[in-house]
Amino acid sequence: MAGRFITLEGLDGAGKSTQLDAVRDWLAERGVDALFTREPGGTPLGERLRELLLSPDTEVGLDAETLLMFAARQEHLDRVIRPALAAGRWVVCDRFTDATFAYQGGGRGVPFERIAVLEQWVQRGLSPDLTLLFDLSTELAAARMAASRALDRFEREARDFHERVRGAYLARAAAEPARFAVFDASQPPATVRAAVQARLAELVGADR
Repeated sequence: MAGRFITLEGLDGAGKSTQLDAVRDWLAERGVDALFTREPGGTPLGERLRELLLSPDTEVGLDAETLLMFAARQEHLDRVIRPALAAGRWVVCDRFTDATFAYQGGGRGVPFERIAVLEQWVQRGLSPDLTLLFDLSTELAAARMAASRALDRFEREARDFHERVRGAYLARAAAEPARFAVFDASQPPATVRAAVQARLAELVGADR
């Protein structure tokens, strides 16, 4: 099978980590050679930038924050994602450029047109084959996060910030229905997992 690029997106608290583990197990059971990574992160530089960007102590301007996201992404693409795809491996990434449109664009208010310029420059036409979007109300997402961990810099933002992030995600999904698969993350994890696996089966079936 050819290499495929799959991304997982959604609000913090939507259950991406749980579903990522399920995707890992499902692909492994079917003999799919897959590399799992994340953004920001995935490389030594990316992980250092991740720590900086997520730290509640970090103070950074909107443009600088967006540029740092794409700096980490450029390194990630050059050192990890493109080589793996070229070798025929699948790449499964926890967040990618849709997150920048959602968080920096929708949440922070950076013009989408400016993000699109960076997207074209850094990605040079590369886009995920499939994006799994886990949609959840901001109220439920906040409740889940409060019960599970200390909050990072983005998770600490006000409710209206997360409403804008969610709106940006759903708008992107509506604009690219062939790439996005949207799941109701308020459903039990097993229900969501079954729906995700059905969508992955379609992708695997198309390659055989």
